[in-house]
Amino acid sequence: MTRETTEPELTGVRNFRDLGGLPTVDGRAVRAGRLFRSGHLAHATTEDAAFLSTLSLHTVFDLRNDADRRLEGPDVALPGVTNVNIPLSDPADGKDFWKLVRSGELARLRGILGEGQAAGRMTHSYQRMIVERTAEHSRILHTMAEDSVPALMHCAAGKDRAGLAIAISLLAVGVEREAIEADYLKSNAPHRRYKIERSSTAPDGMSPEVMELLAPLFDARVEYLRAAFATIESTWGSVDAYLLTGLGLARETRERLRGRLLTEAATGA
Repeated sequence: MTRETTEPELTGVRNFRDLGGLPTVDGRAVRAGRLFRSGHLAHATTEDAAFLSTLSLHTVFDLRNDADRRLEGPDVALPGVTNVNIPLSDPADGKDFWKLVRSGELARLRGILGEGQAAGRMTHSYQRMIVERTAEHSRILHTMAEDSVPALMHCAAGKDRAGLAIAISLLAVGVEREAIEADYLKSNAPHRRYKIERSSTAPDGMSPEVMELLAPLFDARVEYLRAAFATIESTWGSVDAYLLTGLGLARETRERLRGRLLTEAATGA
């Protein structure tokens, strides 16, 4: 049973949540206050920062790339917190592509996003992050295992790069696949979603058809995450093999990570 945790109303930080309560396959659960996820912290208000400072965070993992950080700005500084930047590939990477997303007119958007192309691009990007970013995901897990929790992971929207890094972390400690997927899909809630910004001045710049074309890029769709899981299994044979061989996560390191993130038992605190 997933334990409910109190979720604050943050003004400048979207998609924030505590992963506490997510159940593992062996009857344990993620401890509340140990692992958090969100969108970027660059626009955190004074009140947001004050709340984040109460979480006793050890590490904030910023998974944005340089282009994101130039666009949105650096994270707000939190006293006593270590900020670690581990750039992961943009799920729809490419400066020219995002320029079209932000300013392209309807006909051009149809050409690059229509007929399933947008969803296909997202699926492919999740698969690529699995096979091409093993070093980055390994570093995240090893850093957390070496006493860098409580930790917060974020990218820009807190949906794709952070979503996948969180999913891998939860797989590593044995969280149920169904619970991982359910948490991932929470990013679709209206108050969590990344705000789509368009600079197009065309009359149809924010039309329903444009929003429909853009939707696959900004949705959390379970098929994206399942494509990543399938890639793990097709490439390494199993999650255990992926963690051990792909990410170099030795059994003892994995147990340390479980100790840092999980309750002692099903009824533990």
